[in-house]
Amino acid sequence: MALTVSQYNLIMRQYEERQTRNRHLREKRLRHIYDTVNGYQALDEAVASCCVAQGKKLLAGDGTAMDRLRQKLSRLADERTDLLLKNGYPENFLQPVYDCPDCQDTGYIRGQKCHCFRQAEISLLYEQSNLKQVLDRENFDTLSYDWLEGETLARYQQTVEKCKKFCTNFKTLYQNLFFYGTVGTGKTFLSNCIARECLDMGCSVIYFSAAGLFELLSRNTYRFRDPEEMSSLYSDLFHCDLLIIDDLGTEISTALTLSHFFTCVNERLLRKKSMIISTNLSLEDCRNRYQDRIFSRIASSFEFCKLTGPDIRMYQKVPNALKK
Repeated sequence: MALTVSQYNLIMRQYEERQTRNRHLREKRLRHIYDTVNGYQALDEAVASCCVAQGKKLLAGDGTAMDRLRQKLSRLADERTDLLLKNGYPENFLQPVYDCPDCQDTGYIRGQKCHCFRQAEISLLYEQSNLKQVLDRENFDTLSYDWLEGETLARYQQTVEKCKKFCTNFKTLYQNLFFYGTVGTGKTFLSNCIARECLDMGCSVIYFSAAGLFELLSRNTYRFRDPEEMSSLYSDLFHCDLLIIDDLGTEISTALTLSHFFTCVNERLLRKKSMIISTNLSLEDCRNRYQDRIFSRIASSFEFCKLTGPDIRMYQKVPNALKK
């Protein structure tokens, strides 16, 4: 789905805000160093003076001026680094600050959209603006085993290890995961953990509830007047690095949307683009609910992870009441 002009401008304003914020952070650090590290400001001023002096010589025809300038600047840079280290600061403390070092917060790399711009597009187009807030709460660092024990705990720990390996090998090994089991056993949480890791690696992630995905497919089915938007929608679904479909089985499906769903799954499998699907349905229920060609494709291409046990969300909500 293509961005409108206003959506594009919104993303670019976000980049401008990042640049301004990070520029102010770097300036604040520089003022701090000037105030606390004796001699650092003088070295900075010497760099400016050296550039001016050697520039004049270069304009006057001195062919060696550029080489001498490089040597002096290298020496001054070493002296500044030594000062920082001797005063307990990392050598990159005054380097420019970027949210995305790859594009340096411009959104583009050699004229092409950076992965961070692409993810900003995805988040905006598919109304995932709250995804970052969710992933700040639900990630491997906040994962807890407090409510689990026995065989349930062992199975969950094994699944967590599979998820971590999925992330570690994401860029080099094609893989798909299918989480199934009872309500509240951590399926969505683990999907979010993986999404967070993949986003941190610069990969594009599209997250949909099954209800949201099927509603989108249904809504766009009859948009004959806007084939470009339909093409863009399917391009996003087919080509993003990771597609997460949560709560499969909660959607309202028709023969037509099931056909589109099969196309989406099949095309991603052909392109070797990873997917994660979660459901509260049993495998037998999934087989009965979906067309054989859909379930057979999933069964042959996904690693199944069964999660059972107590409803963790209920334990977290009223832990004392449930312990009685």
